[in-house]
Amino acid sequence: MQGRFMVVDPEKDFAVLKGLSSPTRIRILKLLHENGPTNVNVIAEQLELPQSSVSTNVRALEAAGLIETELRNARKGTQKICRTRYDELIVAFQRSFDSPRDDTLEVAMPLGLYSNCEVTAPCGICSPEGIIGLLDVPATFLEPDRMKTALLWFTSGYVEYQFPSNSSVLGAGLAGVELSMECSSEVPGTDPDWPSDITVSINGVPLGDWTSPGDFGDKRGRYTPQWWKLKGSQYGMLKTWSVTPQGSFVDGVRISDVTLDDLDLSAHRSIRVRIEVRADAQHPGGLNIFGRGFGNYDQDIVLRMRMQP
Repeated sequence: MQGRFMVVDPEKDFAVLKGLSSPTRIRILKLLHENGPTNVNVIAEQLELPQSSVSTNVRALEAAGLIETELRNARKGTQKICRTRYDELIVAFQRSFDSPRDDTLEVAMPLGLYSNCEVTAPCGICSPEGIIGLLDVPATFLEPDRMKTALLWFTSGYVEYQFPSNSSVLGAGLAGVELSMECSSEVPGTDPDWPSDITVSINGVPLGDWTSPGDFGDKRGRYTPQWWKLKGSQYGMLKTWSVTPQGSFVDGVRISDVTLDDLDLSAHRSIRVRIEVRADAQHPGGLNIFGRGFGNYDQDIVLRMRMQP
């Protein structure tokens, strides 16, 4: 099971990359990951390093936000305890969603423009400015102000969006369809170990499930507003469902045999995308979807149609 993770943008997160640039610091991170919270003296002993060297590298890791420390009373004075903040570090170049490729048609759908919904509580919607309607009341999802939604969550059920379908473009030869969004599980409070099976369907055809590992609240999301309490969900994982003539995938990992032919896109006036957590799922752990103004990725739900060369 995945735990706490951090997505490192090499174009922005220079302090993190600097923190990872030392073999000694990598050894310290690995030891903390394997042993759990450990004091500086024990780290020095197990790595056979001078305490002064360990202390210097611990300060560098703390400055990079990769570990956290605390002072505890000991028999003789105090001891500094170190612990890792993340179990996984993912270095990823973030593509600009404002500059689609020449062979791609891209539509960004604001989070609140769902055309249909059916959800169960606990649930809610909010804008970057505040809560919309009433918390844990499914009827709130029908409020006119839902158009401002930047974060929505529910325990089970679905939201459905209608994207435009251009038959003349589809006739030119479609190579693939992609759906990108930032999402996570949903639990009252947060819990990084709270799996949830999230299902995406297109035109009524389920593409397959992706199991979110948890609901993340270890730190404030990069775009999450300050008024949103830290005990609430802070950010998700940016995931991409894709359908090609060969099958369906999440981030390149095959999840089903559903192909473009199964979707029969040219026969429909719109592309209906349903995002769902089924009550009978193996892991019915709820859903958060983060839009512009929340989470770590300032984006809407994005649908891309890739043309054949």
